[in-house]
Parts: sequence; C-alpha cells; structure tokens
Amino acid sequence: MGAKRSLVWVLFWILSAMAFAWGIFRFCGPQRGVEFLTCYAIEWSLSLDNLFVFLMIFKSFGVDPHRQFRALKWGIIGAIVMRLGFILIGVTLVGMFEPILYLFGAFLIYSSYRMAFHIEAKKDVSDHPLVRFVRRRFPLTPDFVKDLFWIRRQGKIIATPMLLVLVAIESSDIIFAVDSIPAAFAITREPFIIFFANMFAILGLRSLYFLLARAERMFGLLKYGVAVILAFVGLKMLTIHLVEFDERISLGVVVLCLTGSVALSLIFRDRSAKKIEDG
Repeated sequence: MGAKRSLVWVLFWILSAMAFAWGIFRFCGPQRGVEFLTCYAIEWSLSLDNLFVFLMIFKSFGVDPHRQFRALKWGIIGAIVMRLGFILIGVTLVGMFEPILYLFGAFLIYSSYRMAFHIEAKKDVSDHPLVRFVRRRFPLTPDFVKDLFWIRRQGKIIATPMLLVLVAIESSDIIFAVDSIPAAFAITREPFIIFFANMFAILGLRSLYFLLARAERMFGLLKYGVAVILAFVGLKMLTIHLVEFDERISLGVVVLCLTGSVALSLIFRDRSAKKIEDG
C-alpha cells in the first residue's frame, strides 16, 4: 500500500470516527459524545504503540509488504472479535463486583511504570508460547506459500509461516487489550461506546501501519506519552468514588499527552540529526 493511499484511508477512518462521534453527540447527548472521543483517543494512542510491535513481528519473520497486508487484514478481524469478548467479560465482572475497578486502576498504573521505566531486552517474537504451540501442533512448510496460512498435501493440513505471523499478531493484541479495555472502563461503563471506540481505532491500524512503518525513530518518546495516559487513567479509576472528573478534562489530558509526545519526538529527532550533520 502506497503512502498516499495509506494516508487517504487513515483520514477516512478518523473522519468516520468523528462522524460517529457527532451522531452520539446528536442522539445520546454531550456526555456520551465526550466519553466516546476520550475512549477513541486512548485506544488510538495505544494502537500506535502496537504498530511498532507489528513491525518487529514482520521483521522477525521476514514478511514482505504484500504478505503484511493480508496478515494485518486477518489480524484486525481477529482483534475486533477478541476485543468484543474482552468488553463483555469486563462488563460482566464490573456488574458482579464493582470494586474490581480498583484492581483495573492499579494494573494500569503498573503498566504505565513498566512501559516508561522497565527496560527489557527485545524478545524473539517468533518464540512466543502460542507460536511454539502452533509449531508443535502442525507440520510447517519451510517457506511462505504465496500468502496462504495453510495448505493441504496428501490429505494433511500443513501450516505455513504466515500462520505463525498471524498467531504472533493476535497474541500481541491480547496483551494490548489487557491495557486498553480496563482503561476504557475508567471513562465509561457503556459497552457500545467502548466497543465502537475500539473498532474505529483498530480499523485504521492497517493503513496507519503502512504510513508509519518507516517512521519508527520519529516516535521515540511516544511510549512515555502513552505511559502518562495509562497512569492518569489508572489514578482516575482508583479515585472514582473520591474525585469526580469532567470527561472533557480527561479528553484534554489524553490529546495533550499524545500530541506532546509525538511533537517532542520529532523535535529531538531533528536536533539529533542536526548534531550528526554538524559532526
């Protein structure tokens, strides 16, 4: 997918989300509209961080751009189904035991600390437990077979490396869903708002990936902005019965952290490049 086409699709999904937000403002009221925009901004910022995990997966498996397109397509479909399941589970748990929100809040604060300060060596995504399970469960072709996930030979189903790529993508999305769904519950308890905020953020991922795939170094400070967002949402959840936040403030914090981290990344990248040029 070319850069221009990717940009068009990214703008299409963002504008679609804004049109949906307008519908919520119009028919459900300003409160629900702000809740949707805040959830969408949170999910979109977390999705940005997820894009670079996808990039690492594709590099690890040596996936060319054409196959990346197909893997992302099915990965996004699987992500939507899984997010719906996580949301339904979350709604059920909160309905049965509301204090679980405090556990969600503490977990988000821990996630923000881990993201901002905990330095880990990059793990080999091709050695993920789910990927190892598929390797053990199915015979595997040594190379990619077009863009197929499996083939049938002599009556036997044989997996291709494309299936391993898809499993790695889905397993990474599970990890991100564990952060994003609790974060959404800090903003609203309405399942349809949480689901559609997730859906619009996820649907734009494929195009956004191809737009930013070569720009990883341009967003070096993004993880710190996302970490601050997670910490803010976690604190909001922990003080849910003590402090009443105006959701417009929450939306402003999320947007400020996201745009600020991206802007600072670009500023420091340009300064580093200038120093290198100056010798």
